[in-house]
Amino acid sequence: MNEEHSNSFLSCGGCGVRLQTESPELPGYVPQSALEREPIICQRCFRIKHYNEAASVAVDQDDFLRLLGAIGGTNSLVVHIVDLYDFEGSLISGLSRFVGNNPVLLVVNKIDLLPKSLNTNRVRNWVQQQAKALGLRTVDVVLCSAKRNLGFERVIEALEYHRKGRDVYVVGATNVGKSTLINRLISDYSDMEQELTTSRYPGTTLDAIRIPLDDGKAIIDTPGIVYTSRLTEVVPRSFLGALLPDKPIKPLVYQLNDGQTLFIGSIVRFDFVKGERQSFTLYLSNALNIHRTKLERADELYEEHKGELLGAPSEEELASVPEWTRHSLQVAKGSKQDVFVSGLGWISVNSTQGAQLDVYAPKGVKVMLRPSLV
Repeated sequence: MNEEHSNSFLSCGGCGVRLQTESPELPGYVPQSALEREPIICQRCFRIKHYNEAASVAVDQDDFLRLLGAIGGTNSLVVHIVDLYDFEGSLISGLSRFVGNNPVLLVVNKIDLLPKSLNTNRVRNWVQQQAKALGLRTVDVVLCSAKRNLGFERVIEALEYHRKGRDVYVVGATNVGKSTLINRLISDYSDMEQELTTSRYPGTTLDAIRIPLDDGKAIIDTPGIVYTSRLTEVVPRSFLGALLPDKPIKPLVYQLNDGQTLFIGSIVRFDFVKGERQSFTLYLSNALNIHRTKLERADELYEEHKGELLGAPSEEELASVPEWTRHSLQVAKGSKQDVFVSGLGWISVNSTQGAQLDVYAPKGVKVMLRPSLV
């Protein structure tokens, strides 16, 4: 085969994108000299893998939806991977519309980040109720940690049970641990040599990757859908290390009087506007700086100390983050609620006495009340 043209038929072994040697700024770029390597991976995957460096390549949202829509015309099992830590932010709520009559197995990743004391059966029930409330029909829910290899046998069992000799499509948002999970499937299920590129940067897998199975069927890994409503998509990449926990979180409990404010780094602000004195538990990365102050001083404190005393991101980095939007939330008396901020984690309102809260987060980031997980 002509050396010059052979790469136009090749796909990157790390992210699945079609390889090309012409344009370094476009997806799939590989230097001519790297075509000798086995497996061949694009320059972006090479950098992520060897230097933990991210290069942002945008993948068209319509392409994702077209790919999802095509699943509806197949007879397959759909495995939807979500991040328990960012459940509402990573769930594809309209998935049932796209995949037709194909069964959906919901795999909930990153359970290793939850405090040890949490009852997994309770978590599973909560996930089932929330998925149903958000319009997703599932045949089963499995909790696991791909990174720590927890509950993985259960994933394999459920996959085999529901697959019934069909292809398997794996779908999910960016950064939910999809590639880590697929790499486990490759090592358990397939004689493929290469692993997919995994990183903490959003949008690592760019194109559908087919992983052949022994029975002639395949696991098809689809690109991660980019939801800009998650904090992970709007903060500087240098801040992702602090934002995304990589070990079990230690919940932080604050007793607050109304008229008190918590700054979570320089990125989110939580105001307890009105209500009886009560406690709030923060389920967030422990690398984030938390600062308590009086509500009346909050504006001034932020202007004077953002990026310094209040913690990262720096004032310089904040220039690229959207302005804050205020979300006014009313926690009804008698209800147990979480304040969920997509990509950050959540704050449990521990009292049932009711509370009036204001949450400030970068514009576009999903902020909502939900039934309490813990």
